[in-house]
Amino acid sequence: MLKWFEQVDTKRPVIVSSRVRLVRNWDQYAFPARLSPKESTEMIHRLEYGLRDLGTLDRKHYEFAKLEELSELERKALWERRVFNSTIASKKMPTGILLSDEEDTGIVLNGTDHIRIQLLASGFHIAELWKQADQLDDYISERFSYAFDEKYGYLTSFPTNVGTGLRASMILHLPLLSLGKKFGGLVAEMGRFGATVKGVYGEGSENYGALYEVSNQKTLGLTEKEILELVTKVALQLSAQETQVRQLSIEKHGLEAADEVYKSYGVMKYARRLSEKDAMIFLSHLMRGFADGLVKTAEPCPVYRLMLGMRPANLQKLSDRPLGKEELDMARAAYLRAELPELL
Repeated sequence: MLKWFEQVDTKRPVIVSSRVRLVRNWDQYAFPARLSPKESTEMIHRLEYGLRDLGTLDRKHYEFAKLEELSELERKALWERRVFNSTIASKKMPTGILLSDEEDTGIVLNGTDHIRIQLLASGFHIAELWKQADQLDDYISERFSYAFDEKYGYLTSFPTNVGTGLRASMILHLPLLSLGKKFGGLVAEMGRFGATVKGVYGEGSENYGALYEVSNQKTLGLTEKEILELVTKVALQLSAQETQVRQLSIEKHGLEAADEVYKSYGVMKYARRLSEKDAMIFLSHLMRGFADGLVKTAEPCPVYRLMLGMRPANLQKLSDRPLGKEELDMARAAYLRAELPELL
């Protein structure tokens, strides 16, 4: 069964992925930071038991795991694949997770909040994800009473999540737009609208791969519909501008653009050692090449899967022994040589 990041949505290639995340708390317990290990374990068990038939709602198969029983490597690999954030990955107190086989739906129990619902999809599918998240939320609320205030909405561990508890986001590939002198001002302008635009793997020129995440700044004072509309509007505006810049670039410098893509492919196809930084840059060039039709393969290539798969923890999982930095660079090159498709 394919993971969500192994799928390719070719309709809007600038938009790499979509995510919807909801946080909720059960009104019978204090927030996770104030729970004892015994109380945490008890609550997780009750939540897991109450959600044992979750798969009947969406016809997905879920596996339950206790994070404290997973190795540090496994937790880091799940973080690299965006199953949960780094805070949850490094949590020492009892924490549970219900995760679908496709890894597109995950419910973290007793993370930073009691219940963290997350749905992911390749491409532009924010509206569909919200519909699924809303159904999951209703399913859970029928079994567990949420901490809710008539004035402030859903109560959460962090004030930034109070209100709807909804964080909607999309990852965009902006290799040309982000190089422009006006990009910083454009990002600031989006902030005035209430959206955050930040590099996925670093800030500014250090954001290797040119992937940027667009999300809502506030969860309080806006309805779920308004949040989704805001994030969608900003993502589509940035996507349209990136597409326009690419078209102009191809018209004026088509040969140079294609040459950069082919060179990046050639290096990855034959290199014996690749750093994470270099691999991200080359994969970014290839992602653009596929999107703009500069290079072609028999089947769509999930470049984002390669970006996730060549990260340290996921590479380390493929080895039967611990790898040093140079060995990881060698393993990364071998992984990309094996996974890259042949060009037509």
